[in-house]
Amino acid sequence: MPAAALKPMPTQSTAKRAVLLDLPYDPVEKRPLPPGRPREWYITHNRRLKAMRLAIALLDLGIYMPNQARNETIRNTAEIIGVHPPSDTTCHMVRALMRYTR
Repeated sequence: MPAAALKPMPTQSTAKRAVLLDLPYDPVEKRPLPPGRPREWYITHNRRLKAMRLAIALLDLGIYMPNQARNETIRNTAEIIGVHPPSDTTCHMVRALMRYTR
C-alpha cells in the first residue's frame, strides 16, 4: 500500500484553506434532568451546555483566542449550528471557556 494512501484527511490546523464546519450527524439523546433542584440550577446548567457547544463550534471554525470571539461572532456561529442566539452572559461564558482550556 503506498504511503500516500495512509495520509489522514487535513484538519483545520493542517489544511491550506479553512475546513468547513462539520455539523453534528445525530443529536445526542436527551435525558431528563434531575428533579427537585432550584430553577436557577437548571438555567445555569443549560447555559453551560450551550456555551460549551458554541465554544467547540468556534474552535472548529478556527477561532482559538477569546479576543477573536466577539458577541457578533458567537451569535453568527449559533445561527450556523442551529442554536438560539445567546445572551451577553452566555457569550461571556463562551469566552471564559476558551480562555481556560489551555
